[in-house]
Amino acid sequence: MPISQRVVTQIAAVPVIFAVVCYSFWSSIIGPDNLKYSKKVLQFAKTIPLPGDGPESLEFDSQGEGPYVGVTDGRILKWRGEELGWLDFAHTSPHRDNCSRHEVVPSCGRPLGLSFYRKTGDLYICDGYFGVMKVGPEGGLAELVVDEVEGRKVMFANQMDIDEEEDVFYFVDSSDKYHFGDVFYVSISGERVGRVIRYDMKTKEAKVILDKLHFPNGLALSRDNSFVLVGESGTAFIHRIWVKGPKAGTSEVFSKVPGGLDNLRRTPTGDFWVAIHSKFTLFSRVFLSHSLVGKASMKLLKVATLINLTGGGKPHGAVVKISGETGEVLEVLEDSEGQTMKFVSEAYETKDGKLWTGSVFWPAVWVLDTSVFEGK
Repeated sequence: MPISQRVVTQIAAVPVIFAVVCYSFWSSIIGPDNLKYSKKVLQFAKTIPLPGDGPESLEFDSQGEGPYVGVTDGRILKWRGEELGWLDFAHTSPHRDNCSRHEVVPSCGRPLGLSFYRKTGDLYICDGYFGVMKVGPEGGLAELVVDEVEGRKVMFANQMDIDEEEDVFYFVDSSDKYHFGDVFYVSISGERVGRVIRYDMKTKEAKVILDKLHFPNGLALSRDNSFVLVGESGTAFIHRIWVKGPKAGTSEVFSKVPGGLDNLRRTPTGDFWVAIHSKFTLFSRVFLSHSLVGKASMKLLKVATLINLTGGGKPHGAVVKISGETGEVLEVLEDSEGQTMKFVSEAYETKDGKLWTGSVFWPAVWVLDTSVFEGK
């Protein structure tokens, strides 16, 4: 090849090389963390579409039927299998005329965490606007259980768990200042206005057992009901609150996970699945570094832009299993390319080895047969 032609070819290649370098540099800045020892298996899950958006939490009744999920327009849906599909089971508000399947309307409510009280068959619902509600085994309109604690309104009930031996339940109020509609502000503002609440179902007394938390999100009881785990999305810390035994009334950091966590669910063997809404990125660390940074970002950038930056520009799915005894990370499962799962909000393992997952944004739930990834 003549020298002049080689020079022209090399010059022509400069933009391509520059683009590759820029892309690699940008990806290293904005891209989500690469997690060690993760199994890339969540993309093999089966997708079950929903007639509504945002199945944030999943629950099964005492007969093993379900899952039941809450969606954006305030309904609770029940899955009845491939032939029958989804049934409208319940709703948290009587105001149904202007409810949207794609946008949250405060008057319609926003059901989040779900828990069955198996003694009665009642389904308890954390609603991001109304507080904690319940509906009977036949479904229909839910009734209010608690919307105020120690003189302050429950603004953002998020997830709960029930101790049926003591007839008490625990739940997180993610913010005592803002409702679900301000979820992203609550997440990155740095304000420590979240709390954990104990409610006695017999005396109807509610008490704060831990407060000043940065967006407490997920909550789950240990298998023996001796402690409650609560996850802070704003810090990725999971706190253990002792509620029985010699350490009752004390708390400690139990674990830390590699991303913005959402709901917690205990496994059949006593460990815990932690849903990861998105893995950490450089930007999410910057936003969470100081409350002033987060608040300034909310003023300067659109919410959609912030979601894109904190998610690494690539929606993805991840869940982490931690030990119920030590808090050690035991397993990390991912759909790192977002082929199937995105923005996972809960992972629920059933006794038959199925892992059901939901998303606060997506119009679907996913189910993965764990035998698919054995040995991978």
